[in-house]
Amino acid sequence: MPPPSSSQTLASKFNADSWRIAGYTSFTFVVYLSIGLPLAVLPEYVHLRMGYGAALAGLVVSIQYIATFLSRPWAGRISDHVGAKIAVERGMAACTLSGVLLLGAAALHRTPAWLSLTLLLVSRLLLGVGESLGSTGATLWGITAVGQEHTAKVIAYNGVCTYGALALGAPLGVVMEQAWGLASVGWVTIAICAASVAFAAMKKPVPPVHGEHLPFRDVLGRVTPHGMGLALGGVGYSVLATFVTLYYASRHWDGAALCLTAFGVAFITARLLFIRTIGHYGGFAVAIVCLVVESAGVLLLWLSGSSTMAMIGAALTGWGYSLVFPALGVEAVKRVPPRSQGTALGVYTVFADVSFFLVGPGAGAVIGAFGYRSVFLFALICVGAALGLVVVLAGRARRQVSQQTA
Repeated sequence: MPPPSSSQTLASKFNADSWRIAGYTSFTFVVYLSIGLPLAVLPEYVHLRMGYGAALAGLVVSIQYIATFLSRPWAGRISDHVGAKIAVERGMAACTLSGVLLLGAAALHRTPAWLSLTLLLVSRLLLGVGESLGSTGATLWGITAVGQEHTAKVIAYNGVCTYGALALGAPLGVVMEQAWGLASVGWVTIAICAASVAFAAMKKPVPPVHGEHLPFRDVLGRVTPHGMGLALGGVGYSVLATFVTLYYASRHWDGAALCLTAFGVAFITARLLFIRTIGHYGGFAVAIVCLVVESAGVLLLWLSGSSTMAMIGAALTGWGYSLVFPALGVEAVKRVPPRSQGTALGVYTVFADVSFFLVGPGAGAVIGAFGYRSVFLFALICVGAALGLVVVLAGRARRQVSQQTA
């Protein structure tokens, strides 16, 4: 029997590495499935069934993102100092407890409403902390387990798990709540997260890198330019996800859901097909191409005269945005030593959290002043600014390499 060719050997190694990475990013999938399940359920539940105002219903959802934002750097430092496995175990335990409190809130909805609401708020806070610990720990665990050369692939697979889990969880949660009530969402959350705690406990730990860790302010200073590029580049996605339904309604078009589907399919397809380009061409080069494509997509959304044109714009936006996070993330992680990479990942991801959190009110103000169409011009300006920033960062990196080799 002839020996396997070099291409077959590489393909086999690629598949083996992909399965190993999936074993770590699966924790991210569980975290975001737990987030997705109640995402479309809670606003209606709090507003229509519990009788609270729309603002408070929105707070029940958004408070999770505040907790995530505040705990991201802390989760990174735990991953660096104690170990990524510990961070994942604590994160999945927090998500499990969040499900327990959600179950309690559902059971106590006929008692004084404030008690049920308090349990919901604490549940959301715990879910935000669990998101920080679970996703940051899973990413660093994967990178340290499979090797630094697979950093881009780990970050990319993590993103596929994130968006895939949210896309699955939101409609599934609605179906479950309508069929069996809010308690069913709590039970499923407890089951999948508790199982993940057990799965994490059985996996081999990767010890943290010992040595002096960079002070947090130094990590923040090194990662901030890349994080700003991520935050600005993410405005296209945030605007599309938040306002496309209202935009379609304002134009009297049908098919807003298909527009979001086009974005999601293009996003995941591009990540899976082109993730290896980051290793071949470098993070900055890939990010520049991606931001150009994303700009074209947002431009089409701004100029669209039909739902078909808007759908093509959404697909281009998803295709372009797909590799921005891993491409800039690889470059951000390079700026710090291995023993501080968990903190760097946590800080870097904070910028995405800030972008998603601030775009809603910011873009809403733009819509209030200039109409729904203008929100995509606002997004185009932000993505263009991200492109300019990344070009500057790429030039700086080239000069640094030239100085080191001179």
